[in-house]
Amino acid sequence: MKTVPVSRYHPLLVALHWLLAVLIIAMLCAGFFLLAPMPNIDPRKIGILLVHMSLGMLILGLTVIRFIVRLLTGKPADATTGYAALDRSARLAHYSFYLLVVLMAGTGLATAILAGLNRSVFQKTGEALPATFDAYPTFMAHFFFALILTALIVVHVAAALYHQFGRRDRLLRRMWIGRRL
Repeated sequence: MKTVPVSRYHPLLVALHWLLAVLIIAMLCAGFFLLAPMPNIDPRKIGILLVHMSLGMLILGLTVIRFIVRLLTGKPADATTGYAALDRSARLAHYSFYLLVVLMAGTGLATAILAGLNRSVFQKTGEALPATFDAYPTFMAHFFFALILTALIVVHVAAALYHQFGRRDRLLRRMWIGRRL
């Protein structure tokens, strides 16, 4: 692949970044603040799980597409903080997003299989949800990865704001639609 210096990420990569940001934050909020406190005997929970599980698979698919686009398109030079350790951790953090989304989807799917959610949620057989999902180790992993993903998002946003307003290096410009050269 021919490498040409660019000042912005590919428009598809940018669009997927912002779409995934909204979807992932919405899903984390739905999981923590809507699904978690709702008892499994609440009849509304099955409908919410249907949306949650469907969007989870959509997020996984879009993340895979985004990863492929990232590998195949030119990207701007790495942003620097002036601290080598922080610069190295930024690359690790970005790849961690991909890994955490895969782990979230995998543990969510595994929990759905173990709990028989295909029948109760997607086939609408009328079967009750399990009394609790806490009994499934895959669900506990799903929750744990959600906490890590939430923390990573907070650090990511703080780092972006530091670059934009502290270092004044116009970092956010790179992750927006516009002329790339």
